[in-house]
Amino acid sequence: MQRTLASSLPAHVGQTVTVAGWVHRHRRLKSVEFLIVRDRTGLTQVVLSPSTVEPLPAESVVTVTGRVAANPAAPSGVELTEPTVRLREPAEPLPFELHRPTLAATLPTQLDQAHLALRHPARQAVFRAGAAAVCGFRSTLDGLGFVEVQTPKIVGSATESGANVFPVDYFGQPAYLAQSPQFYKQALVGVFERVYEVGPVFRAEPHDTARHLAQYTSLDVELGFIEDHRDVMAVLRQALAGMLAAVAERHPSLVDTKVPEEIPVVHFVDALAMAEKALGGDDGEALDLAPAHERWLGEWALREHGSDFLFVEGYPAAKRPFYTHPSPRRPGFTNGFDLLFRGVELVTGGQRLHRYDDYLAALAARGESPEPYRSYLDVFRHGMPPHGGFAIGLERFLARLTGAANVREVTLFPRDLNRLTP
Repeated sequence: MQRTLASSLPAHVGQTVTVAGWVHRHRRLKSVEFLIVRDRTGLTQVVLSPSTVEPLPAESVVTVTGRVAANPAAPSGVELTEPTVRLREPAEPLPFELHRPTLAATLPTQLDQAHLALRHPARQAVFRAGAAAVCGFRSTLDGLGFVEVQTPKIVGSATESGANVFPVDYFGQPAYLAQSPQFYKQALVGVFERVYEVGPVFRAEPHDTARHLAQYTSLDVELGFIEDHRDVMAVLRQALAGMLAAVAERHPSLVDTKVPEEIPVVHFVDALAMAEKALGGDDGEALDLAPAHERWLGEWALREHGSDFLFVEGYPAAKRPFYTHPSPRRPGFTNGFDLLFRGVELVTGGQRLHRYDDYLAALAARGESPEPYRSYLDVFRHGMPPHGGFAIGLERFLARLTGAANVREVTLFPRDLNRLTP
């Protein structure tokens, strides 16, 4: 189809062009009518003579041919006059109005009618920002010598001991949807040294909260020849800076923060102690940070360091996967870390074990047999360098960036404890 996009109209003032899109709104005033047409780049205002066009239902598909005229009050400063309007596909009545600045429908209604709710410009903007963030992630890591990989999503064993998995019947054999590409990306460090992946992961955890999904998009990274987890944290900082820069370039109104040159770092023990003291708790033996702890730490990092980001390192070994490298300085703790973004855990990462015997010992200490992990463990028989990595949850990143109260608001077709459609 020969068409001109809404964003290109200012370059065609005085010319006759054809636009195509959806009826965003049809407004009838006393002496004039306006047809607002939406395409993937924005809105076009079409000036109609009264009653020359029958009322067009919102979201109907139309093509309009007309002359481009300057009008500072119109979208992009131009409008179409002397139009010929062709109705291509009529639409049925909508369950909610899409021309309003915000959607009035409840979140469950928006999710039930996702094919319509996602047409709203504000909702579209979030997912375009997500696409920009992934582009920034990829370009940053490509520039650091990483190789993008794609790994299986049907696996023969659980990736993280203790976490719930979705079982599947794989030609009569038991299998699972992958909780992460962890085992594969570690193996590929032995091939490419530096790898990353953008793909879905699956967690059969019975959480029904505003921050959990059963399927989400994970931005995974693994790199070899490191000294310890701090090298991994440095790459994570660069990746996040690249993501935010890409979003800011394409959607500047959505970015009101930046990644500092030095993200503040606090040890888990100190983080827990500070949060407990401030909140009045007394659970110094806790193995993880509660959401309230994370919120307080986010406020502390912003207040004391001017940073929306905070690294918490040195998590207890009992709370980390068996492949996490122990801390050489603090027995019982690890070279594992979390990155908090505005008071919510955004990233989990750390240094991994890289010696075969250490894996056997780690599994034995947890009372687990090495047999389910045999193909994974064999990787470490053949010379693996010290390595580590991290994983960013894309949807959680978008939720924190945009201030969404529920991660489902920034997920195209969310899968959670109760939702399997649409």
